[in-house]
Amino acid sequence: MAERDEDALDGATRSLPFHRTTAWLAGLAIGGVLLLVFGIHPPASTTSAASAYSSSDGIGGESGAGLSDGGTENAASELSAAEAAKRLDQLRTSRTERLATGSAAWVNPVPSARYTSCFCERWGTMHAGIDLAAPLGTPIGAVGDGVVLKAGPASGFGLAIYILHENGDVTVYGHMYVMDVKTGDIVHAGQQIAEVGSNGQSTGPHLHLEVHIGGISGQKVDPIPWLAARGIIIS
Repeated sequence: MAERDEDALDGATRSLPFHRTTAWLAGLAIGGVLLLVFGIHPPASTTSAASAYSSSDGIGGESGAGLSDGGTENAASELSAAEAAKRLDQLRTSRTERLATGSAAWVNPVPSARYTSCFCERWGTMHAGIDLAAPLGTPIGAVGDGVVLKAGPASGFGLAIYILHENGDVTVYGHMYVMDVKTGDIVHAGQQIAEVGSNGQSTGPHLHLEVHIGGISGQKVDPIPWLAARGIIIS
């Protein structure tokens, strides 16, 4: 009987490593499954087109306060004053002809967009433009005839386009998905210059629009009354 007990004990002892190995392999398998579920598949994007319409104050706008300067630091070179003046002279001729045919002088840059953020204090700093949320890839038109002073990477904006208009004011467009113009291009009101995106400091697809009075470094003003004075109502 004692020998049988010893044999049973020896058998249990010999089987212990096998159970430990089995448990270790099972744990490894479970870990692999968890890695497949959580480690390989990325989280859902927060910048999908649908997200632009889920909220009026957090989605389709800028993230954080760092955009108070509107991304005026631009890696792209700026068109010289002489070249800008030359192109504006060229623009005046075509502008007169276009307006004579009934073309609009000023337009809403994204007519289908939803107004989501004002020219106002936000997160303790100034949000120096307005946000217009729209699905990713929605066309963006030039607000008015003008010359592209700069177009390219910009701090906070990801991408930005600066258009000088005949009256000396500059409109700024930020966070684009793609740009369809380059520095020096002459553009007309409503001409597609880019597509709505969510580049830079952004929580969803939208256009950030600014107006600088008297030049690219001029005073930033609320685009809403500026546009309203030109027959464009944003609400």
